[in-house]
Amino acid sequence: MLSRIQHVAIVSENFVREAKFYEAVLGMRRSKPGSAEEEKAIQTNYAVSVSDGYVGMTIIGRKPGYNPGLHHFGIDVDNVEEACARVKKEYPNVAVLKRPSNRPFATFGAHDPEGNYFDLTQEGMQNRRDVYVEQAREDPRRIHHIKLRVMNAAAIAAFYRDLFELKEEEKALEDPNYYLTDGKVTLIVAPWKMTDFEGAGIDRPGLEHLGFKVESIDLVKKQLAALRESDPSMRERIVSEPSEGERRLALIASCRHGQHQFSDPDGVFIDITEN
Repeated sequence: MLSRIQHVAIVSENFVREAKFYEAVLGMRRSKPGSAEEEKAIQTNYAVSVSDGYVGMTIIGRKPGYNPGLHHFGIDVDNVEEACARVKKEYPNVAVLKRPSNRPFATFGAHDPEGNYFDLTQEGMQNRRDVYVEQAREDPRRIHHIKLRVMNAAAIAAFYRDLFELKEEEKALEDPNYYLTDGKVTLIVAPWKMTDFEGAGIDRPGLEHLGFKVESIDLVKKQLAALRESDPSMRERIVSEPSEGERRLALIASCRHGQHQFSDPDGVFIDITEN
């Protein structure tokens, strides 16, 4: 089965501002910026989508009951019916649900054995629209990896690897993480341990951060600083106790791919790499 990690979703307190951040700093693009069609979609769906040419990011305005932050990811397969059948056969306790038709990417929703939710779709599905039906392009800045922290990393890595035939990358023997790739985007499955948060606020298992590949880390740093200087609303949130902020940032910095770390205006962690 051909599988591609081509979707990520963020729940935001200010989804329009969040989209502008990813456009300005990381080069992502909307499908029809400023158009009446886009404005209608924003008003009716309370969301906006941007893309790096391969992965589409839908930023959803926070509604009652939604947890803010990095929310879920999505997999595009060449046969969505086969993918759903595989999930139901191999993991009877995993639910697969038909999604509402107003989602621009998702056709079905499912979860892994620990309850981490992901979307499933196939090219040509009727609900596909916006950035998810554009012709693929190569942008100098793109999503390179997504990191997921779970209780049983080996079992969850096997779930995504075996069901969706993602390739497992090589790693050092002492590395506890698993690296599953579609050839362009890597899903990092890492163990969650409460002791990792010693000395800082504790976050639950789930999606931890987004990683981008960029042409120049120095250039991104300069553009990020200029944006935050010109628009205070784009500045990252500060942890009031410096040692706690440093501890959380160190956890993100342990990713083997990231070379520089920061957060978006809503507090979603990002790392970037030139390699």
